Amino acid sequence: MPTLRSSPPSPFARKVIMAAAVAGIADAFTIVPADTNDANDSLRKQNPLGKIPCLVLDDGTAIYDSRVIIEWLDMQAGGNVLIPREPEARLRALTFQALCDGLMDAAVVTRYEMVLREEPMRSARWLDQQAGKIQRALQAMAEQAPVGRRDIASVALASALGYLDLRFEGRWRAQYPGLVTWLDRFAAEVPAFEATRVKSPS
Repeated sequence: MPTLRSSPPSPFARKVIMAAAVAGIADAFTIVPADTNDANDSLRKQNPLGKIPCLVLDDGTAIYDSRVIIEWLDMQAGGNVLIPREPEARLRALTFQALCDGLMDAAVVTRYEMVLREEPMRSARWLDQQAGKIQRALQAMAEQAPVGRRDIASVALASALGYLDLRFEGRWRAQYPGLVTWLDRFAAEVPAFEATRVKSPS
């Protein structure tokens, strides 16, 4: 069976796991923990970038990053499940996924900057740039939040908002009540959201 190299706090790994559940193929892979900081972890042989998530197929083929794994999941589910087949809807869903991924990228590197660098070494200008990306993305998400069927757009949005809750104490919530309502509805409809929630930051 394919294995997903993953770590619970990763929003990108969470996106993949939730996507598999939404597609009805949660058993498409088993999860094998990965330590991106461990030079001896086999992850670095599976993905030269040493990043997660990384899906390793039965024949040893490695698939990364999360966007490509989502494509694989959609194919396994028969297509037109996570990624719409109709061209306009497909582009819209994939573009929204890119927006959510960009927010997660900015949030992850902000987290690294705050945790791994001593305060005198931090770049306020660089942190402001990341904060700007996050705020602009949230505004666009509030204006374009996906409706209708659950696909990669909604899964990606839930992953992004969930990561902001985990690492930044949900400070986005006061400014975007519409997204709060959207996320509450998603969580009620998709049990995998709660099942993949990291209960305490690590």
